[in-house]
Amino acid sequence: MSVHNLTRVRVLYADTDAMGVVYHTNYIKWFELGRNEFMRQLSVPYTELEKIGLNLPLIKVSCDYLKAATYDQLLTIETKFEYIKKATVRFNSKIWDENKENLLAEGYTIHVCTNNEGKVRRIPQMLLGLIEKHNISKGE
Repeated sequence: MSVHNLTRVRVLYADTDAMGVVYHTNYIKWFELGRNEFMRQLSVPYTELEKIGLNLPLIKVSCDYLKAATYDQLLTIETKFEYIKKATVRFNSKIWDENKENLLAEGYTIHVCTNNEGKVRRIPQMLLGLIEKHNISKGE
């Protein structure tokens, strides 16, 4: 079983550039939107992580732009866990058109687990429990 989340977003005029297509950094913003909704779906919203002194700052992002999205287009953001390691988590993201017929962009983000002082720490049990519950890779 592969657990994932689908989130919808409509392209705003402010999301587009002078050529009328979505400006490239908005895809990264939508990766974040998908991650937030995915964690909420798993009953581990970021607000709960912050309450226990856990942060997941971004340490790497990659995005391949395949087709342009345009103003007023309804998009589907697909988010999945790739792995949870000792101190890092990787999320894979795909941005599709409304009916998931055309893949517009795909990529991933890697986050490191830190405490409130910014020191790297092990992933807590509340996240590690997701490995067994949702058949997520443990990574290397």
